[in-house]
Amino acid sequence: MQGGKIKQSGLFANKNFNHRLITLTLPMALQSLMLAAVAAADAIMLGRLDQNSMSAVSLATQIQFVMNMFLGSVTATGSILGAQYWGIQDRRSLDDIFNMMIRLSLLVDLIFGLACVFAPGVLMTIFTNDPELKCLGMGYLRIAGWSYLLTGISQAYLTMMKVSDHANSTALISSVAVVLNIVLNSVFIFGLIGAPQMGARGAALATLISRIVEITLCVLFSFRKGYLRPDLRRLFYRNRLLAKDFCRISFPVLGASLLWGVGFTSYTAIMGHLGQDAAAANSVASVVRDLTCCMCNGIANAASIILGVELGKGNLDLAKEYGKKLMIIGFLIGVITCGIVIAVIQPVRLFYRLTPEADRLLIGMLLITSVYMIGRCANTVIINGIFDGGGDTAFDVWSLALMMWGIAIPTALLGAFVFHWPVLLVYACTCLDEVGKLPLVIHHFYQYKFLKNLTRKNGNEAEVKSRS
Repeated sequence: MQGGKIKQSGLFANKNFNHRLITLTLPMALQSLMLAAVAAADAIMLGRLDQNSMSAVSLATQIQFVMNMFLGSVTATGSILGAQYWGIQDRRSLDDIFNMMIRLSLLVDLIFGLACVFAPGVLMTIFTNDPELKCLGMGYLRIAGWSYLLTGISQAYLTMMKVSDHANSTALISSVAVVLNIVLNSVFIFGLIGAPQMGARGAALATLISRIVEITLCVLFSFRKGYLRPDLRRLFYRNRLLAKDFCRISFPVLGASLLWGVGFTSYTAIMGHLGQDAAAANSVASVVRDLTCCMCNGIANAASIILGVELGKGNLDLAKEYGKKLMIIGFLIGVITCGIVIAVIQPVRLFYRLTPEADRLLIGMLLITSVYMIGRCANTVIINGIFDGGGDTAFDVWSLALMMWGIAIPTALLGAFVFHWPVLLVYACTCLDEVGKLPLVIHHFYQYKFLKNLTRKNGNEAEVKSRS
């Protein structure tokens, strides 16, 4: 079937679409919120302890941020291919995809985890030249690095749960791990119920314990009826055709992830070199940004799976119509998020013990962020949801190369270190990319290059179909 056309008027006229969007989006948005809540809890608790501990951990966790760019390319590719093969119920191919994710994720975990444990000083030098911030960050990384050894494996399990209609389980597992993390944060950071007061190192220990619990729950859930679990006997089996597809999709995803991840890390490094007040304000603004991105992240993940399943079945017209609806929803979420950021400015200020200058900078950064979020939400849903759902991953690479690396980063660097612009103007430069690339994103959407069936039949070359 090529069709399955839906011509109902109105954005939410199709009940099947609404049901699938809600049942996928809400658990995934909750999972995204739970993950962002860990960073928020770290920032709030450490901010109550002292400003430098909060800033140091914010800088140190940029290592995990970069690591997640590599892991994200692996799990995103697994999700793209997995959704389409789940659409045709090809369990053997799903198992091969699962094992590929585990192998690649384990490699990334080892590289970053061991670097944090044994060379934290070298890593912290990248982000700050302040001796106190560097020392605090090193203490955090020496403990947190052990948790990084487990991150990729649990993400592979959670990805396969999402594509196999178990998004609720991923939300439950993430919620348990996050609640545990937050509770242990308070215990170890402040030294409650007889525990030593560990400050930044306490936040790292809480992360390690919660990560152990998370991966344990992932493995236990995978043995439940109807869940996918890897056949470890085939862990090192290489399906050449699927590996070819995996590489073809993952290389652009990895390229985009690195461009975006290193770019965002560069923004943090730039702000970190503008003084302790700028670093502190940027840390808080980043937490607000990450928390308010949760809904658009959930919709993007849901969009990728919804479109992937329909494309795997060959329902190209239906996928096209769904794509149009999701694009509009992305813009609506962006406008709503803009209002939310403005509304929380005053409450956020009450949570932190900032200097008067850092507080002033925070207000300005959040106002700038509110406008930025319109572009961020729309682009996330369209690029990481709609385009990725059909394996159209190359657009993300060149749009980031052009707007982030060609415009935003050079402008911010020149403003910070050559022209010595005010901090808020430099921060605004770091937000140029998302707003600036909106016209490019809309133009590319209407070329409909995301309408591709990526599945292979009988081990032959992919029957890739596209329609404009």
